[in-house]
Amino acid sequence: MSLSVAVQMDPIERISIAGDSTFAMMLEAQARGHQLSVYTPDSMAQQGGTVTASVQNAQVRDVVGDHVTLGPAERRDLTEYDVILLRQDPPFDMAYITSTHMLEQVQRTSAGSTLVVNDPAAVRNAPEKILVMRFADLMPPTLITQDESAIEAFWAKHKDIVLKPLYGHGGKGVVRLRPGDQNLGSLIGLFRDLFPEPWVAQSFMPEVAQGDKRILLVEGEPFGLINRVPAEGDLRSNMVVGGRAEASALTDRDREICAAIGPTLRELGLLFVGIDVIGPFITEINVTSPTGIRALEKLGGGNAAAAMWDAIEAKRVRTAA
Repeated sequence: MSLSVAVQMDPIERISIAGDSTFAMMLEAQARGHQLSVYTPDSMAQQGGTVTASVQNAQVRDVVGDHVTLGPAERRDLTEYDVILLRQDPPFDMAYITSTHMLEQVQRTSAGSTLVVNDPAAVRNAPEKILVMRFADLMPPTLITQDESAIEAFWAKHKDIVLKPLYGHGGKGVVRLRPGDQNLGSLIGLFRDLFPEPWVAQSFMPEVAQGDKRILLVEGEPFGLINRVPAEGDLRSNMVVGGRAEASALTDRDREICAAIGPTLRELGLLFVGIDVIGPFITEINVTSPTGIRALEKLGGGNAAAAMWDAIEAKRVRTAA
């Protein structure tokens, strides 16, 4: 089965292929004989019920500095594609949300023959730090608010907390408030200036020193994980800010968490997801542009991109039947 695949992503020429999960997905798709095109979300246009984008055919190769050959740009109706991968990176802002509305229209116009991964309505309606709140019993104590008095009360109760922007990514804006810290007022003022949406306050988990696990799930089932260990002296474990990836195995608790959230992921059409687990708790369900595929494969954990394409191809067979 050869599929026509369009990838909605940031400019492919600028990516760092060594750790880029979207690139890993494209390599696997090409190896299977699928035809690849790429476009950036700012090139999308909707006129009536028709959504188009300025697309370029793409051939990829795992060569640093020479990883892609692009064809000429042409405007095409996105319903012409069998599969669209929604893979641009956050920020999850109004431009991102608008693109999900357009992709929903593609699904409607194609009567379901164009499969969007992940489902755009679910991506829009289930931001990473909000979807996870459905599973509060699996989480550390967590508060979402902009109310300073509510944050102060939460801090007084839990003593040692982390404050972060609700729609942040890559570890940006994550700060720790220990007992007696005098910076809360200044931080609230700074957050009000930088982040107009509510923020997340979360009880600090000392287990983060041993790592923040990224578990990749395909169709709601755990495929593998990497343990991201913070750099010396840093609270954050994200690899883009110096975290170190190491091999790890799923624990019984990890499997319990995945079993609890898996049915919801399948129901929402969230085919490829990365969850974050610290100690016994889940902290985020990443659905916009989850990463970790290349790191997992390098550490001997298998090819999650292959598992993802197995699932996509199976869905296409069921749709065609």
